[in-house]
Amino acid sequence: MRFSTRFLAMIMLLTGAAQSGAQPGAELGAQHPTGGLIDDFGAADRRSRLGTTWRLVTDQVMGGVSTGRMQRRTIDGRAALCMSGDVSLANNGGFVQLSLDLSPSGLLDAGAFAGVRLVVRGNGEAYNLHLKTAATSMPWQSYRAGFTAGDTWQEVRLPFGSFAPHRLVPALDVTRLKRLGIVAIGRTMRAELCVAELGLYR
Repeated sequence: MRFSTRFLAMIMLLTGAAQSGAQPGAELGAQHPTGGLIDDFGAADRRSRLGTTWRLVTDQVMGGVSTGRMQRRTIDGRAALCMSGDVSLANNGGFVQLSLDLSPSGLLDAGAFAGVRLVVRGNGEAYNLHLKTAATSMPWQSYRAGFTAGDTWQEVRLPFGSFAPHRLVPALDVTRLKRLGIVAIGRTMRAELCVAELGLYR
């Protein structure tokens, strides 16, 4: 039996559409990094192991006056990304953060993991880790967990169950993660925080 070129093209189009619909995770870019590693800060260009780039964000984007700096350093032989700055509550502000998209395109599926792991050192202050998902449509919305960073390297493990929703209702959906932030927030403080490893743990 002979098929017209137009008919074959239609079959190929429908087949391709069916295959795309069968793998919604792939369309969302929902692939967790090998072993759960997000970054070990070995790249000089601030690019993470996920292929996305670290950014410094302060409350100046909304009229605040907090100041911050992001710097790659080597401390005790370990490559690290460091955040320093002064958090001010003036003008309804109050945060400095390191921000990272978790997928070059779409979302990251962390359903195979139990939480987020960091290796940090700081100045004894309390900091937050914020997660954003497909449900966090407003800038002030996030899922938040806290930790304290002492003056020596320490491993911090934050189970996904410890992340509380902030100004939104849906529970955290770890299969649709969009972005994370390492944040000094909510009070007048001096931020001095370095991160040597960041990843997901099982």
